[in-house]
Amino acid sequence: MLRGLDIRDILIIDRLELSFAPGLNVLTGETGAGKSILLDALGFVLGWRGRAELVRAGAEQGEVVAEFSLDAAHPARAVLEEAGIPAEDELILRRVNTVDGRKTAWVNDRRVSGEVLRALSDVLVELHGQQDDKGLLNPRGHMALLDEFAGVDPAPVRAAWRARREAAKALEEARAAQKALAEEEEFLRHAAGELGKLGPQPGEEAELDAKRRLMQAAARIRKDVQRAHQALGPEGAEGMLGDATRWLDGAAEAAEGQLDAPLEALSRALDALGEAEQGVGAALDALSHDPHELEATEERLFALRGLARKHGVAPDDLATLAAELTAKLETLDAGEGGIAKLEKAARDAEAAYEAAASRLTETRRKAAAKLDKAMGAELAPLKMERAVFSTEITAGDPGPDGVDAVTFTVATNPGAPAGPLNKIASGGELSRFLLALKVCLTRHTTGLTMIFDEIDRGVGGATADAVGRRLAGLAASGQVLVVTHSPQVAAMAAHHWRVEKRVAKGQTLSTVTPLDAPARVDELARMLAGEQVTDEARAAARALLTG
Repeated sequence: MLRGLDIRDILIIDRLELSFAPGLNVLTGETGAGKSILLDALGFVLGWRGRAELVRAGAEQGEVVAEFSLDAAHPARAVLEEAGIPAEDELILRRVNTVDGRKTAWVNDRRVSGEVLRALSDVLVELHGQQDDKGLLNPRGHMALLDEFAGVDPAPVRAAWRARREAAKALEEARAAQKALAEEEEFLRHAAGELGKLGPQPGEEAELDAKRRLMQAAARIRKDVQRAHQALGPEGAEGMLGDATRWLDGAAEAAEGQLDAPLEALSRALDALGEAEQGVGAALDALSHDPHELEATEERLFALRGLARKHGVAPDDLATLAAELTAKLETLDAGEGGIAKLEKAARDAEAAYEAAASRLTETRRKAAAKLDKAMGAELAPLKMERAVFSTEITAGDPGPDGVDAVTFTVATNPGAPAGPLNKIASGGELSRFLLALKVCLTRHTTGLTMIFDEIDRGVGGATADAVGRRLAGLAASGQVLVVTHSPQVAAMAAHHWRVEKRVAKGQTLSTVTPLDAPARVDELARMLAGEQVTDEARAAARALLTG
């Protein structure tokens, strides 16, 4: 429920604080007094699209604050949770518009985007303005209105529609792929066979190249390595060091310790020499190879590089290419079997969609009968007891919302043919149809503030009184704000404000004044009589208020 609206420096409002209450709240005043400005301000703080220039002349910025109360089950709590804003019993929206056009918004002191404001507005306020009946005239919106009345969950049909489209797309793509593969079958089989025969492995090219270079180098260096191995062995350095050790060992006893250190050094040298000889021997073994092995290595290396150039890939990617070509051949060979499975999947998806759409159509037909009955009950109190409202459901193009076309028709006189609302109903009748429809659609809605902007235009007398009573009935279980020029509607209000203009220091400003009982009599009398309020007008106003 909307509890308060605080407006500062918006259009011709300098400072205005309004407190609203449950029930029927009515705003009245002369044409041009600023009633629509209040709606502009509320729409601004709710993120609605509206006037581009809102800041009052001479001000740096305009600001609107709206305060709502939320019950425990209010749908706004889910919007707040999704936006990461703690939900409380009090919801405060604040939005600022600077003179240079920048707009900034807060929800409970958390800065938010206009998208969050609009998501909140969808569950907080519903506005029915002077052009709102255009929605009734557009058959494209009738299905959504019927579904809203029926409480339809569109998710199953939309999911079935998506599955149907995806299955059809998969089938179409598979057929196109099969056709493309068939056109390159000869190449695929030759290339896959060639790669399969070679059997390339990732990293193989680098290994072969290193092995080839090593074998090529071995032929050049093996002779020198062999000579070095011999020079280190018993016939070379090892033998000479061994002789030196034996000679010094024989003389050591007589040398009185002078040869101990040299003998230890020779021992270490012999150990190191042994390690060197062993390492050189291992290298010599590694350099030994079969001459035919070098030829085989070069042949495979050149084969890998040749295929890589042929297919325009790196040698290490040949194995991946081989797998891709094999997969394409498998797809091609699977051929009609794979297509047949996709065709069955498409048929199953089509059948599932048709079944879901059929169930939705049946739900809509039952809801249409209930809506027509409910509309009949609502139209009678609005002095349209002879009018017949009918919801027609015909076959439409398949889509995410089913296979139906929904149109609201009306016959305003007995025996007259039914037709589209814009062809049959007058302006006043359209307003009453709209009011009746909104009553039906919001019967089970909770926590929503409904605003009607001159919904009573084009009607007067007893009909206006009926409209007022219906608005009061609608407000009995919630909150309704009405901008009206009808005294009969205003008389039904639980809370009444007068909007008027005044000139202060050369500036035109709009003010809103809550009316007590005597002031309400004067305002209703003005609405009845015009500029010159008479005693008779006041008497008539009192009669309206006493009902």
